[in-house]
Amino acid sequence: MFDAVARRYDITNTVLSLGQDRHWRRATRAALRLGPGDTALDLAAGTSVSTVELATSGAWCLAADFSVGMLHAGAARPVPKVAADATLLPFADATFDAVTISFGLRNVVDPDAGLREMARVTRPGGRLVVCEFSTPALPVFSTAYKEYLMTMLPRVARAVSSNPEAYVYLAESIRAWPDQPALARRIERAGWGTVRWRNLTGGIVALHAAVKS
Repeated sequence: MFDAVARRYDITNTVLSLGQDRHWRRATRAALRLGPGDTALDLAAGTSVSTVELATSGAWCLAADFSVGMLHAGAARPVPKVAADATLLPFADATFDAVTISFGLRNVVDPDAGLREMARVTRPGGRLVVCEFSTPALPVFSTAYKEYLMTMLPRVARAVSSNPEAYVYLAESIRAWPDQPALARRIERAGWGTVRWRNLTGGIVALHAAVKS
């Protein structure tokens, strides 16, 4: 499915998010607190646009994605890339100073196993940031947002995406995803400590940050 949407993935994301995707990438980079000398793993990196943003910090950043088609679509972006399964990462223990996953944890076949693997490959004291769709804080806004997901999002996707049917799955997976406190508990159970979150765009997106215990 992700191979099929790769060709127009970036422009589709920008249109569907009304340009907020750029803000979310910058917020993720800031939350990771990367700097020169750090090593960072960007999981579910897609076409590597998120990895390029992280690399502006001066850190060494690796893009990893399960979809080879996505990685090929971002081949021209100047960051290292590897095909990888988030539930069985091809890295030694304690390899990275920081790990992040943006809008991809929902798509991991076993998100809890993925979170445990992220903890395994992160050094003690290292950092995690999960940027993911979440539950808007205001009930009225939440109702309007869900209406957009199930009606407008597929219509917009038909106009701009290379595989509009995939965005029906996107809407359904967002609606089924746990809210901010529930995701924080799952992150903690996977071996992370000091878990906290911050809402972006009224809670449409949330940044969950944690430290390797």
